[in-house]
Parts: sequence; C-alpha cells; structure tokens
Amino acid sequence: MQWLNDLVWQVLVNYFHADKSSNWWSSIHFFFYDTIKITILLVTLIYLISYIQSYFPPEKTKRILTHFDGFTGNIIAALLGTVTPFCSCSSVPIFIGFTKCAVKPRALALGI
Repeated sequence: MQWLNDLVWQVLVNYFHADKSSNWWSSIHFFFYDTIKITILLVTLIYLISYIQSYFPPEKTKRILTHFDGFTGNIIAALLGTVTPFCSCSSVPIFIGFTKCAVKPRALALGI
C-alpha cells in the first residue's frame, strides 16, 4: 500500500508543512496511515466473508459434516476451518452462524 503511504505524507507535507525527518511527524504519519490501512482491510475482509457466507451457509456445512465420521470427518472439518482466516472479523460471524444453525463447536472440530 505504498500509494496510501505516499498520499498520507503528501497531505501532511502540503497542508501541515510536516518534516519527514521529524519523529513527531513520523508518528502522526504512522497513526493516520495505519488507521486508514486497517479500516480498508477490515471493510474488505468483512465484505468478502459476508459474500462467501451468502453462498455457503452454516446449514450446508452441517450437512457436509454429518456425512463423515472418524478420521475423514476430522480432515474435512480441518479443511473447512483452514478457509477461515484467523481473525475475529470473519471467525466470529461464522461461529454465530454455526450456533444459530445448531452446529456444535465440538462437532466442527471432530467432524461429527
């Protein structure tokens, strides 16, 4: 996201006469740059996970997992778990969807 980095510096230099070599201005740049970057990433991730959930509802996961048991069920549950990024932005809505559908967390882990 070099474009965002340059844009934030450009705004700070043009409007606030910031000095790029100053630690104080570098801290301000870091704050605005990271805040905007994280906001963009979170909005994108939440939108993407919501879009995926609309085509892959928890009921479908429950149906898939009920067909497998034992080692195969564990592998399928693990594969379904790996497509979920390790981030609360996506895992919490997915978990809520599973609990509304009555998929037990243990059943997901064990593939039951």
